[in-house]
Amino acid sequence: MSDEFGGLESKVTQVISLCDALRTENHRLRDRVGELEDEKLTLTERMSTARLQLESLMDRLPPE
Repeated sequence: MSDEFGGLESKVTQVISLCDALRTENHRLRDRVGELEDEKLTLTERMSTARLQLESLMDRLPPE
C-alpha cells in the first residue's frame, strides 16, 4: 500500500510540475501575443501613412 501511495505521490508531483511549466509558458505566450498585436498596430499605421503619402504624390504627378 505504501508503494501505491509513493507511485501516486510521484505522479501528482509530475502533474504539478507540468501545470507549473504550462502556466509559465502560457504567461510567456500571452506576453508575446501582446507584443505582436502592438507591432501589428504600428505596422498598420505605418502602411496607412505610406499609402496616404503615395496617393498625395500621385495626385501631384502631371497627367500623361
